[in-house]
Amino acid sequence: MRKVIQSEAVPRPATAYSQAIMADGKRTLYISGQVPVGTDGKVVGEGDFRAQVHQVFRNIGAVLEAGGAEWSDVVKLGVYLTDMGNFPIFNEVRQEYLRPDFPAATTIGNVALVRPEWLVEIEAVAVLGEDGVDR
Repeated sequence: MRKVIQSEAVPRPATAYSQAIMADGKRTLYISGQVPVGTDGKVVGEGDFRAQVHQVFRNIGAVLEAGGAEWSDVVKLGVYLTDMGNFPIFNEVRQEYLRPDFPAATTIGNVALVRPEWLVEIEAVAVLGEDGVDR
């Protein structure tokens, strides 16, 4: 079970995230920060923020699938951007993967990530119900 929590005593989110998510499930999947690297180990979209965000979401989707989860199971995102000026692009791409109920999220502007060509890194938490795959 996943329920969006919105308090009227707190300003409503201006972008695509929820104030809080109440989740009840059997398993929790913690996904390490995913970066814009393809299966060949090479950076995808060097210098192209939008392409990098799509690759990161594809990587998260692959890990969700491997863990028996779906995008609808995601309850929290941690987002790290090297340039907060790219936030509107990130927000636009995020909505392609996480509609209609958005997870709770925190976005942090980082001076740098592990590799200088990485412009974004995203970690996720998913809560799976009874039908989640046991791995």
